[in-house]
Amino acid sequence: MKDALFYDAIVIGAGAAGLMCAAVASHGGKRVALIDHSEKIAEKIRISGGGRCNFTNREVGYENMVGENPRFARYALTEYTPKHFIDLVKRHRIAFHEKHKGQLFCDDSAEDIIEMLLAECAQGGVQWFRPCKVDSVLKRGEHYQVNLEAAQALQTPHLVIATGGLSIPKIGATDFGYRIARQFDLPVVATRPALVPLTFDAQQWQTFAGLSGLSLPVQARAIGEKNSTVFNEDLLFTHRGLSGPAILQISSFWQAGQAIELDLSGGQALDTELTQSKLGNKQQFATVLGQYLPKRLVEGWLAAEGLDTLAAQKYADTPDKTIKALAQGLMRWQLQPTGSEGYKKAEVTRGGVDTRHLCQKSMQSKVHSGLYFIGEVVDITGWLGGYNFQWAWASAHAAGKAISSSPPSAA
Repeated sequence: MKDALFYDAIVIGAGAAGLMCAAVASHGGKRVALIDHSEKIAEKIRISGGGRCNFTNREVGYENMVGENPRFARYALTEYTPKHFIDLVKRHRIAFHEKHKGQLFCDDSAEDIIEMLLAECAQGGVQWFRPCKVDSVLKRGEHYQVNLEAAQALQTPHLVIATGGLSIPKIGATDFGYRIARQFDLPVVATRPALVPLTFDAQQWQTFAGLSGLSLPVQARAIGEKNSTVFNEDLLFTHRGLSGPAILQISSFWQAGQAIELDLSGGQALDTELTQSKLGNKQQFATVLGQYLPKRLVEGWLAAEGLDTLAAQKYADTPDKTIKALAQGLMRWQLQPTGSEGYKKAEVTRGGVDTRHLCQKSMQSKVHSGLYFIGEVVDITGWLGGYNFQWAWASAHAAGKAISSSPPSAA
């Protein structure tokens, strides 16, 4: 083993959080090393937002986070707000726009955000080890030793784990961060795919498989978990189940064995409207419902409920009680997914390093001084819409500032 190279801080993982943390710490005068195992860094930034990176949301708070204790994120998100990151984007003259609900995207390419972060790291003199595999991490007195392939060793008093979660393994996701946490006796909250399409039993879904590609606005929520939020978003039917923003949002709350509830009317008072439109209406029942919902969906839903014979019935001949019951069914459609598309399609990972064992002001372990966990590896998961990136920036900033303000350490 060669003599270890000393750095004031070492960051493992050159994704959104890792790049940000390395830049912040280096701007505070610290000598920083950044390690990543991939040839192409920041792939999640590169592919996000259809290649334009939904880099933040104008309104972000701990209320937009999911985890065992979402309030843990409050300090970091307050100290480093969307405005701070927007100001950074503006300083680098990156053009951006707002789509809806405060979601901000690059006008041109996600590459602009990556180049911005690389420039910030270069300005601070961050030194790179890439592509480079970490063989082991050890504690040597007050320092951490990171042993790399080819018998290279680095030492530091400040080690930051920014290796993300398990989502999208094809771009390099691993469980490295969780293994390091467990090595140092930090509990890890059970992980599962989040912001992910939900799937159903093939036979159960047969009626709706033909609706693949159909999209409509709905209200959606997961049933069973406390504090499950109702989301007003678009729903997308797929061959295997349901997707679209509405489903991605509630997938972070959904757990196996639970049901979800959809208001297919998107919040309309469908029961009242349908009853009021009945008088003298000689159209078929499915035709009338088709004025409020896609006709293909109406026919599929009636068939799935065993009410397909009702579709051809004259609307005026349908009892009010039946109309109201059907409207309520459409407004409170409950169904139970059998699974999800898994980590391969999940945008993020729910769960991670238990926040009870981290300091919310610095992201540092409460037991192991100088050991930090930031970004997706922590048990904080944001909603769809730029919230996860803002958590990456904010948690990275918290750790970076704590490192940059620490007293000098001797090698």
